[in-house]
Amino acid sequence: MSPFELYLSAALGTVLVVLVLRRPKQAKNLPPGPAPSSWLVGNRNQVPNMKPWRWFQSLNEQYGPVVYLQMGRTPTIIIGTAQAAWEILEKKSPVTSSRPRFIMGQEILSNNLRGLMSEVGPFWRRWRRALHQSFMQKTSDTYKPIQSLESKQLMYELTQTPAKYREHMERYATSVVVVVTYGRRVHDVFNDEVVCLNRETQDFLTSINIPGKYLVESVPALLYLPNFLTPWRSEALKQRERDQEYLTRLVNEVKVKMESGRAPHSFCRQLLEERDKNGMDEMEIAYACATPFGAGVETSAGSLSSFMLACAAFGPSFIPKAQKELDAVVGPDRMPTFEDFEELPFIRAIVNETLRWRPVAVLGGTPHKATDDLVYQGMLIPKGSTIIANLWGIHLNPVDFPDPHIFDPERFMSKRDYPGPWQHSSFGYGRRVCPGQYLASNSIYINIARLLWGFNLSKARDENGKEIDVDTFAYTDGFNSIPLPFPISITPRSATHLAIIERENEMAQEELKAYA
Repeated sequence: MSPFELYLSAALGTVLVVLVLRRPKQAKNLPPGPAPSSWLVGNRNQVPNMKPWRWFQSLNEQYGPVVYLQMGRTPTIIIGTAQAAWEILEKKSPVTSSRPRFIMGQEILSNNLRGLMSEVGPFWRRWRRALHQSFMQKTSDTYKPIQSLESKQLMYELTQTPAKYREHMERYATSVVVVVTYGRRVHDVFNDEVVCLNRETQDFLTSINIPGKYLVESVPALLYLPNFLTPWRSEALKQRERDQEYLTRLVNEVKVKMESGRAPHSFCRQLLEERDKNGMDEMEIAYACATPFGAGVETSAGSLSSFMLACAAFGPSFIPKAQKELDAVVGPDRMPTFEDFEELPFIRAIVNETLRWRPVAVLGGTPHKATDDLVYQGMLIPKGSTIIANLWGIHLNPVDFPDPHIFDPERFMSKRDYPGPWQHSSFGYGRRVCPGQYLASNSIYINIARLLWGFNLSKARDENGKEIDVDTFAYTDGFNSIPLPFPISITPRSATHLAIIERENEMAQEELKAYA
């Protein structure tokens, strides 16, 4: 044997010895689930690489609301109903609010600096306190003016180039988040360097955070292998270097503006001003500021794209009623505002149905971890278990939502027996509830209300005038799942509506100069 072959043999032998010595023991009263394919990797090889949430849903349909999988050494719980998720993740949040070990996304890619994936501890508490102070409901209401201004530009952009609706929605969501986080606008999502770098980061992060994709997540002993045998580690480390460079640069830009007295209020500025109070160093601040960017852009833009897809697929069943409500409450001479919210119950129902029908965080966001044994309906959820609240299965459960693949806002027009304050589960549970829930829901509301007020939204037509059908299951495969491109017809409802859109955009541009 050559020296290399001897080294490789010894390394692999070490890995196998560690795996054998640390083989997990099985308890007797675990939740039901499929038999593992092998003792070495458990059920890991059974998890599809593409859209695993659909397989998880089928498991819950077969075995019940709580399913057990053995992913390497890690016991994994798949929750498939809203009630089970509420009982386990909300009511038992003191022991189910931590995070599992994310070797690729947190340790290698992020140097353990992403609060979203951090286990409960001092670092996570600093991060959580900072996020909640800046994005709680009362504080989020102060962001409504910028959301309204950016929405007015979005409406105008749709009158100019409606075929680029996805680009316009991404620009809206990105600019709102960047103004809130760094105090400056985004004018072009394809040429703004920071936006491009962030998109690269988020694409990489979501691509590696899919359960079962990397064997090292189930078999951590593979970390003992040298770098030249682990190309997945080398790729993540290169991306980490790029991430830290541009995240630090963004913070430094805000610092320069603060020193010259030109920095508007922003999340980043607040964290820098309160460093002594929050105890965060500058790299922690840099990654904390990346949280709204990463969590808020794709989710908001993706939800709005799903709404447009619903309009193309099911528009005649709900758009006329929505526009009748808008015409009665708002009329043709002004756009809907946040002040109209309470007077627009059907629009609120459409917002809820948008968030339910095709959830962006399709696996329920970042998984939880149990820090102690707990029992649910006689079934043991062992300490150390990864817990996935499969939002695809929860939101498409026909018991809670009959005909779940039909976009039907009427299901939200009356109070239902559903756990939690939102009547859906889009924003998570317990201490890990989405800190940006109010910012996100405000963005979705104001844009859905204005889109339905100002435009006729329907299926596009081909050159022969025939309607083009859309596929309501054509979604991306990443950790966040959004619609693949589809055509839709977007035309102003009238000359009066168009004139209002143009006038409001012109006035908005003057106010937006403060965030240039």
